[in-house]
Amino acid sequence: MVQQSIKKIVVVGGGTAGWMAASGLAKFLEGSGTRIDVIESSSIGTVGVGEATIPTIVGFNQYLGLDEPDFMRRTQATFKLGIRFDDWAGPGSSFLHPFANYGVPLNGIPFQNMWLRARLAGDDTPMADYCLPSVLARTGRFALPPPDNTNPLGEFGYAYQFDATLYAGYLREYAERRGVQCKDARVLEVNVRSGDGFVESLSLDSGECIEGDLFVDCSGFRSLLVGQCLEAGFEDWSHWLPANRALAVQSELVEPPEPFTRSITREAGWQWHIPLQHRVGNGYVFCSEYQEEEQARETLLKNIAGNPLGEPRLLSFQTGMREVFWKKNCVALGLAAGFMEPLESTSIALIQAGIRLLQAFYPSHGFRQCDIDEANRQGREIYEQMRDFLILHYKLNRRVGDAFWDDCRGMDIPDALAHKLAVYQSRAYLVEYGTEPFKDGSWLSMYAGFGVEPESFDSRANHMSETDLRKSLDQMKTIISNAANLAPVHASFLQGYCQGK
Repeated sequence: MVQQSIKKIVVVGGGTAGWMAASGLAKFLEGSGTRIDVIESSSIGTVGVGEATIPTIVGFNQYLGLDEPDFMRRTQATFKLGIRFDDWAGPGSSFLHPFANYGVPLNGIPFQNMWLRARLAGDDTPMADYCLPSVLARTGRFALPPPDNTNPLGEFGYAYQFDATLYAGYLREYAERRGVQCKDARVLEVNVRSGDGFVESLSLDSGECIEGDLFVDCSGFRSLLVGQCLEAGFEDWSHWLPANRALAVQSELVEPPEPFTRSITREAGWQWHIPLQHRVGNGYVFCSEYQEEEQARETLLKNIAGNPLGEPRLLSFQTGMREVFWKKNCVALGLAAGFMEPLESTSIALIQAGIRLLQAFYPSHGFRQCDIDEANRQGREIYEQMRDFLILHYKLNRRVGDAFWDDCRGMDIPDALAHKLAVYQSRAYLVEYGTEPFKDGSWLSMYAGFGVEPESFDSRANHMSETDLRKSLDQMKTIISNAANLAPVHASFLQGYCQGK
């Protein structure tokens, strides 16, 4: 039997998740006649500190048809080539996780094997020299990837650092131009059908009762629909990712913005540094079992360059995910679906992943459980793979002498992650499961950055003569160095491309 199609969608909560959902659905359903309402209360604050992103955001903006310079002006955005990790591999250490691969394969052999062969012969060139974004970031330069690029050494991704509140407002304008309606109200009660337990309507403090066919839960940590009403359980991952607090504060911009985010280890966690066009976003992610809030506050404030633009704001959280993000006729996005600490700027990417799955399994003719189950399976896979990538950072840390870091280094890790790490340590082989959010280059940046030394590598790497190998590697490095030298400094690029007003 063909069931009635979706006529009305209700998004509960605004902020970044709510307006990304509304914008993505408005684009997806353009011309369908489906109505979309967003329930957003001006009396409820949003977290609004997710200022750093990964390259998936570029694709989302392009999907919506946003003009990049206009978007960057309106959100005070800067470009991001990757994330720099300071002191993670020991005092004074620094390495970049770039959004790109390293080098190119030689004779069909993955690059890391050839690099390891050269190291065995006495070549101490860092792997970063074979990655264009790493060299650009080192000198504070930026250029967009050429659209007609034919050299794989010039291929790289980029992301943005922006004001999340401004981005939500920008998307709200986009969505409202496409017919999305916003109601300023609080949800007082969620009303479910007696027959099947589906959400039927929402009672608002304005006195209205809003009905819908599909509900999107963007209510933050409260998870008002999927968590509270439909009772989807929550999986706690704090035994792997123990940080449970974050202090966030904005500060004056006192130096040209860098084209990367910084993550710096502190006694009981790590500090972020996110430069925008008009200010810097700062925060300290820590574990309350290892450090008191006041001490963490002092640590944060003494380690920011410009004057703070307010008092640090405390956020409490628990890392983990809902057992399912889609239940009955409700889909949870953002914090309502789960939380991954911001170590690799994954929060907005997880919102995007949820929107993509909702679109892929959109219930145009009713809610079929097999579709919902598959969406949940894929959603779990994405969360778990992102989780494991974050756990790797803590497991490999070399900050010795602080209880928090020592305990993280000694913890047991998920079996899938332990297998990936063991295989790389054995033979420099990069295991990839399905469609992982972070690809080979990302994992390689962690292994190289933390100094993981494989016991062996692909034996075919020994078939190339040392002279030919050296020539090929030198040629790669020269091409990358020359390309980087042609790029302008990041601040100059921004000035000409999208300077905010």
